[in-house]
Amino acid sequence: PGLHEVKAPLVGTFYRAPSPDAEPFIEEGDRVEVNDKLCILEAMKIMNEIESPVRGVVRQVCVKNGSTVEFGQVLFRIEELS
Repeated sequence: PGLHEVKAPLVGTFYRAPSPDAEPFIEEGDRVEVNDKLCILEAMKIMNEIESPVRGVVRQVCVKNGSTVEFGQVLFRIEELS
């Protein structure tokens, strides 16, 4: 309750980092601003960057790196800050 859910806008493969040997874009507990990169969803060899729609603190990463996600699946829960 009180958390903004960032949902997958398409079906694809979820990646937390820009490359296999790179650090994740964000971790639980990190502060994010509007338009900060959260992850990448790969669909048909196209890398789609998913950005934060809100300013806040990432409270939960809901998907494991490399997993296939469905349209509308919750990827992150962010506690909004004013």
